[in-house]
Amino acid sequence: MHDDLISRLAELSTLTDVPKEELEWLVRHGELKSFAPGLIMKKGEKADKLWIIIDGRISVHIDRGTGPKVVNTEIGKGTLTGFLPYSRLKVLPGDVYADEKTDMFYISVDHFTEMINKCPVFTGCTVHSMIDRARIHNTSAMQDEKLISMGKLAAGLAHELNNPASVAIRDAKLLKKNQTEADEAVKKLRQCGLDEKQFEIIEDTRSECIKLSLNISLTPLQKSDLQDEITDWLEKNHINTIDTGQLANLGISTKILNNLIIFVPGNAFVIALEWILASCSIHSITTEIEQSTTQIYNLVEAVKKFTYMDNLAEKEQVDIETGIIHALRVLESKSKSKNADIKLEIQNGLPSVFANGAALNQVWFSLLDNALDAIPDNGRIKICARNESDFVAVRIIDNGSGIPAEKINKIYDPFYTTKSPGQGTGLGLDLTRRLIRAYNGDIFVYSEEGRTEFCVNLKTG
Repeated sequence: MHDDLISRLAELSTLTDVPKEELEWLVRHGELKSFAPGLIMKKGEKADKLWIIIDGRISVHIDRGTGPKVVNTEIGKGTLTGFLPYSRLKVLPGDVYADEKTDMFYISVDHFTEMINKCPVFTGCTVHSMIDRARIHNTSAMQDEKLISMGKLAAGLAHELNNPASVAIRDAKLLKKNQTEADEAVKKLRQCGLDEKQFEIIEDTRSECIKLSLNISLTPLQKSDLQDEITDWLEKNHINTIDTGQLANLGISTKILNNLIIFVPGNAFVIALEWILASCSIHSITTEIEQSTTQIYNLVEAVKKFTYMDNLAEKEQVDIETGIIHALRVLESKSKSKNADIKLEIQNGLPSVFANGAALNQVWFSLLDNALDAIPDNGRIKICARNESDFVAVRIIDNGSGIPAEKINKIYDPFYTTKSPGQGTGLGLDLTRRLIRAYNGDIFVYSEEGRTEFCVNLKTG
């Protein structure tokens, strides 16, 4: 039995360089186990064995907030997995499935100290396997964090775009209606037999009313009083087909009406007023459409700048203040929902840093998003950035409940989160720190009840 197991281990591509005496030691201290297809280990179980897949294939399903997914598709024959020497893995990060009938040989962690001394070549193989596993894990974690951030970005952007887009669609429909009404009124005016002087007065009145409608700033009470005044004037002149509310909303006074009716009496006055009202509405609506579509354009531009859409994914000189402002713009919907008081204090002439702009913006997004999650409604966030020696120090301070002392040393651990179940993945700060360190920087946290400060130091130049 032992000889057969040694032969099977020796045939594995990952163990071809392992001496026979080391394989013999492994067989004496380990055990072979067979698994039928299906769930074989559950997330959260203690990781206390080194597994060698002799035959078959397994997969690890991890949910990082985007749904359970297979992290590594290459866990097949010859793979060394589970708890490896020098690994920080304590519990299984996800559910483990046997994709087919699988034979695995395992060594308990209790034998690791002796194994490292007795089997140095095999231990070296496990270290290489751990490095490969970390690389795959990091790549997968980065992709998932980007998907999560993209989801938050899309949700916030959809919310922000919905209002101006709805206004633009509504106004486009109203524009058609008012244009039709204006065209009908012009046709009727031509049939009234008005002279050139009367048309000139109507046009002058229309121009005056358009200017009024675009610059009106009446309070609700003032509009109500004006509407009552207009109603009395129309009744006095035996006119009941005009919308008094529309006249008041446009700021058209009884003085304007008096000046017009003197030169354009009777039914022609009503038709002229209908044309003026339709024209004013058209100008007002086109102004609203311009404002709402400009808002949409500005939002798209903010997202393009936040993601560096038009730039190659390379390092460059990055302006810290611009990146933070773009991150705040993307998170504006979330900050509004909490009525957050956000203060920005950026030192004049702050040096740029050499980094990937999109990656650095991801750092600000992640830290600010966490701060918004931490604060209560009407909470406060303060963002300070200043030059300190050869570094730019960016501090993000919130008045949330704080991070308990017993948890603060764990916040950078993968999959560790202080948020409620379903609210956090435990990936954001882990990847944030990696991104910052990739640019010769570092991140520190200081927290007490009612105050948490994250300080990011980035090397200038």
